[in-house]
Amino acid sequence: MENGNLIEEFYKLVQVDDPDGRYAKEIKGENYFNMPLEAIVKAERRLREEKEKCIAYFSMEYGLATSCYNKFTGSFPLGPANKMPENAVFSNFRVADYFFALHQDNILDLPIYSGGLGVLAGDTVKTMADYKLPVAALGILWNSGYFRQKFWFKYGQAPEKMRWDPYAYPGLIPLKNRIKVSLKPEEVELRLWKYYVYSRLHDAVIPLVLLDSNIESNSERGRLLTDQLYRSDNVFLKLLQRVMLGFGGVKALDNLGYKISTYHLNEGHAIFAFVARARGLDKEGLEDLKKKFVYTCHTPVEAGHDRFSFDDLNKVLNPEDTVTIENFGKERPGLANLTLLSMNISSAINAVAHNHQKVMHIQFPAYKERIQYVTNGVHPPTWMSESFGGIFEKFPEVFKDFRSNPMILADAVKLKDNADFRAGLWQAHQENKTALCKMLEKWKLDRDIFTVCWARRIAAYKRPSLILHDIGRLARIADEVGPLQVIMAGKAHPNDNLGFTYINEMLDKVDRMTQNYDKLKIIVLENYDISLGKKLTSSVDVWLNNPLPPFEASGTSGMKAILNGVLQMSTVDGWVAEATDKKIGAFFGYQNKEGQVGNESDLHMNSDAEELYGTLQKMVGLYYQTNQAGNLNASSAWIDMMIECLIAAAYFNTYRMVDQYKEKIWKIT
Repeated sequence: MENGNLIEEFYKLVQVDDPDGRYAKEIKGENYFNMPLEAIVKAERRLREEKEKCIAYFSMEYGLATSCYNKFTGSFPLGPANKMPENAVFSNFRVADYFFALHQDNILDLPIYSGGLGVLAGDTVKTMADYKLPVAALGILWNSGYFRQKFWFKYGQAPEKMRWDPYAYPGLIPLKNRIKVSLKPEEVELRLWKYYVYSRLHDAVIPLVLLDSNIESNSERGRLLTDQLYRSDNVFLKLLQRVMLGFGGVKALDNLGYKISTYHLNEGHAIFAFVARARGLDKEGLEDLKKKFVYTCHTPVEAGHDRFSFDDLNKVLNPEDTVTIENFGKERPGLANLTLLSMNISSAINAVAHNHQKVMHIQFPAYKERIQYVTNGVHPPTWMSESFGGIFEKFPEVFKDFRSNPMILADAVKLKDNADFRAGLWQAHQENKTALCKMLEKWKLDRDIFTVCWARRIAAYKRPSLILHDIGRLARIADEVGPLQVIMAGKAHPNDNLGFTYINEMLDKVDRMTQNYDKLKIIVLENYDISLGKKLTSSVDVWLNNPLPPFEASGTSGMKAILNGVLQMSTVDGWVAEATDKKIGAFFGYQNKEGQVGNESDLHMNSDAEELYGTLQKMVGLYYQTNQAGNLNASSAWIDMMIECLIAAAYFNTYRMVDQYKEKIWKIT
């Protein structure tokens, strides 16, 4: 396609709102912010063709790793609002905490995510692009992101509102397109934005359409609807955010002329897309509509199933909408359950791990025959470290084309006895760990000291403080078996008082360990995000995962770790329940009885802490048999387990996951 025709067709397909010409400087010739423009034109064409079986993928949040994967470049100056913030460190080396902070001169990840659900959505969309699928992703442009975490000594987490500048974020463009969502309280106008998610080879894209109510034509309340992700302090606002995603997403698809065959609801947040499409349909029409919807549930936790009273729904929606919800989503008189609604209107339902499927069968026995499972995965091109990619490149006869076919990592078994491969794996790991120690050099981290990490969203069932439950026992392991470095990170939702309590408890215990720093370093990092997650999952020795079974639907941070040869120390829950026959580390702790969910409030802290410490002691011992002050014992069982991690990573990735979605859920070839 000639340059003139290419740029001309792009501007016909994409109505960029560019009154001062700033975006025209970045979109010209064959380039879109220095990425191939042709991929965008092809994708936009496909989504408008009737013959294509196009998918609309709805998610409340997207974590795209835009700070480290497929970064757009251009002439936009990277202002402070779009840079990663300075982050404090809280450790048992208080003098370093007082004088130093972490500075990362890098772009902020597109701040439209809060945690694992969003990162999973981002990894899914990137894999769809790699597979060149005809997909439009729908989400919301959160003007204040999620929140910025600050630690206050003796007060724990202090959430701060963040601000970023979408107009100066490379690759993100505002459109002239406007849509209106008519609600009982008021009519809300939404501006559309686009961010193109490129494939690994930059030869295909998925357009991510983002809805934004922060425009002058709306009331002050209307402008706040897309302000901050997961506002739960106001039921009315919480409901309206979901209505915006569903109703607004459907109107956006129509406005853009996209021809959609399948609507994929990534969680029940977007269920109002069905309610919008159901308007005016008779019984037969509703049955046909249900064939177009599929639903992925991401939670076994009771609080994760959104419920709204019909009194609240009636304040927002018209009578026809509430009748639809009552017909398909009534849990009991006066109360709607969005999970039930989502299952009742979908042609396919899936849990996100085999263990999660079992829990859903117990929670929703009437749907047992319909609930399938597709275990989550991670996007290898995003999460594989350069050092590990370099090792695989040195063995092309075994890892041929591993970047586009990560399933080939299973062939690492062929190199289990190869001395060069074993030594190379350890060297690659040590390169990653050296980078981590450099980042935290003021806290005197050492690459030859056993390092374990717990990092994820802070919630009661995840038991964030378990490794600190008996700090005396932890100190004895460090003293008697070998020194330890413990790294922790995570955010609690601003309205999760129990989560706040855990952070307070963790910081308080760390503060009491200042006399043991030579042998036991404990570091708590502020503002856990994708960039930090990539650094940690690729560079620590052991990834700790200790949720209370069976309340972790899947979890994916450990999958990122095994992709980089990092061993697991985990309770048997989520994806890990499918890996207990693989020698990727060590498993411990309470397990719920088969056929029973158990009590979410009974955390089994004492017994599981005891098992954790026993398991940790063995792993520390094996580590120091393997790494003796920098001298490697390459025949160690530790290296065997690193190789087993790579073999497991061949399965726990989004390429396998999307293959299963294509077959089981979307029914496409």
